[in-house]
Order: sequence, then C-alpha cells, then structure tokens
Amino acid sequence: MSIDLQELFQKNRDWAADTESREPGFFTRLIQQQSPQYLWIGCADSRVPANDLVGLLPGELFVHRNVANLLVHSDLNALSVIQYAVDLLQVSHIIVVGHSNCGGVRAAMTNQRAGLVDNWLRHVQDVRDAHDGFLAGLHDSLRVNALVELNVLAQARNVCHTTVVHDAWQRGQQVVVHGWVYGLHNGLLEDLKITVDSADQVGLAFDTALALVKQRYRQQHAALLAPPAASAQAEV
Repeated sequence: MSIDLQELFQKNRDWAADTESREPGFFTRLIQQQSPQYLWIGCADSRVPANDLVGLLPGELFVHRNVANLLVHSDLNALSVIQYAVDLLQVSHIIVVGHSNCGGVRAAMTNQRAGLVDNWLRHVQDVRDAHDGFLAGLHDSLRVNALVELNVLAQARNVCHTTVVHDAWQRGQQVVVHGWVYGLHNGLLEDLKITVDSADQVGLAFDTALALVKQRYRQQHAALLAPPAASAQAEV
C-alpha cells in the first residue's frame, strides 16, 4: 500500500472505464439528477456494501451509515439525511439494515469498552436492557445476532416516529419503512417482517415482528439444547 494510495486511484480509473464501457453515457446521465427510490440506513461495517448487496447502481440508492445502524432522535446527521431523502428526493422506502455478528452490537451486548463509541452504543444497550430476560434465556451463540435483529426493529420504529416521516404520512406521501438483516455468512438479506406505511400501523407492526424474532430464536435455542437423536442399533 503506497503512502498516497495511488492504487485506489488506479482502481477508480479501471472502474470508471469498465462502467462506461458497459453502459455508454452512464456518467453523463448520472450528473443530470439522482432519483433513488430507497434510503438505506445501515452499519458502517466495511463488509456490508449497500449498493452491491441489492444490485443497484450509483444514483439508485441513497445511503446513510453509522456504527450499529442507529436512528437516534437527537442525531441531526441521520435526521437530516431522512429529511433530504423524503422531502427532496421523494424516496418511497426507508430500509434499516443490520448485519449478523455486528461488532458494535457485540460490544454493547458484552459491555466491551472501546472508547468514545461506548456512548453511541449506549443506545444499543438500551435495546438490550429492554429485552434482557429474553436474551439471557438464549444460548450464548445466539445472543449477539438476536440483539442485532432486536436493534433493527427498534431503529425501524424510531424512523417511523420521526417528525419527517410522520409529516410525510399526514400529507399522503408514500413512505414505507422496513427492517432487514444481512447475513455475513451467506450474503443474503432477510426481511424481519416490519413493514410500515402509516402511523397507525407502527405499534402492531413492531409487536408482530418482535414476536416472530423471539419465536425464531427460542426455536433455535431449543434445537441447540435438544439431545442428539439416538443412533440406530447395529444389525447383528
């Protein structure tokens, strides 16, 4: 790796040339406008490249990322992104996306100290504490990913409670909020079944999705504890 990172500039030139070769005029069209239909609120983890996961080109996905994919009501950065996406870009879908084995969620789950980010992760610990009995009852190997999904549901609900989304719904604008999780182990996205397009759906959608997550992890816990099937007796 060079000090001035010339290798990245070369990769950029290669990518631009390849893109223009595959789609002549792509960059000329791109400068005219961006009109994405989706806002992706995801984790800053370098293993989760938003556009690549859903096969969308530049200009087709508006992206905001932070540690542990949080939407905090006092975070003017995230709120400004939502406002710009909804009011100016007129996106139709806001997708909160967590991922398996998230380092931020793991740190929050285990009280691992990392410095300034500990204050940010306090929001994930609030989710953990709200479900401490459920999480404590799970096998150790399941707790982090369970909290990943609980956190996605909590942040999707937070998106629904923002003034920007509420105002959009009140004026009849279509904005649908989703909660997904990405599996680092298989590259697949999973819908956590929280899909909300009006203020009066928020509570029921959250409760239903929460029940499904807890049911699935209780089943996985039971499967891990189940005794192995008795082996067949050897033939005489």
